[in-house]
Amino acid sequence: MAEPFPETTPKKRRVQSVLFMCNYNAVRSAAAEAIARAYFGKSTYVQSAGVRSGEPTDPFMIAALDEVGIDASRHRPRTVEQLEDWEGLNFDLIITLSPEAHHRALDLTHTIAADVEYWPTPDPTLLQDASREQRLEAYRDVRDGLTQRIKARLKT
Repeated sequence: MAEPFPETTPKKRRVQSVLFMCNYNAVRSAAAEAIARAYFGKSTYVQSAGVRSGEPTDPFMIAALDEVGIDASRHRPRTVEQLEDWEGLNFDLIITLSPEAHHRALDLTHTIAADVEYWPTPDPTLLQDASREQRLEAYRDVRDGLTQRIKARLKT
């Protein structure tokens, strides 16, 4: 006997535009933007922004991405408000990488129709007292984790 309501998993539609958000747009979301552009930039519109301003682009993040052939040296941190003023917030998907960014993204969904996903991502800047190599390893871990998730989520 057939089930009256067969179990179906809703198919995720292809993401055409994605916004990565974190606290300052200097490390995690900037890296996610650069990675997503490197792999999906021809098929998906990609941006990133932070909840707050004030941090420069992190040189460790630039170095970790450079190791895998991704150039993020021209990235300039921007806030969600700056991005909204410049081009609006027309995204299918907002991926948040920190709790503060996640709360801000959920607030945005009151006025924009975007799906929001939270990908808890460690902040490698917290290792200020570690050696240069230990710090760089933390950035590599963030880079590799984001690369794996981005490839899985944005593949068509």
